[in-house]
Amino acid sequence: MRTITLKIDESISERFLWLLSHFAPEEVQILDQSDYLSNEDYLRGIPGMVESLQAARHEPLEQGKPLDLSVTQLVRSQKMG
Repeated sequence: MRTITLKIDESISERFLWLLSHFAPEEVQILDQSDYLSNEDYLRGIPGMVESLQAARHEPLEQGKPLDLSVTQLVRSQKMG
């Protein structure tokens, strides 16, 4: 099976879910439903994340990766895991 992530406008979400319900469970499964959050809102919702990112800004680049790259990787890993 293939997994996809969609952002669906609220005005059609009910009809879209209705459409998906007409497929057999072995064809289409809804794994998760949630409201869309921007990366910033998502990160702010993780306890201690803001403080951790602020502290990382003060670390020399030699000790790790650039902050923007680290944030992008973190968001992807949190959303996938």
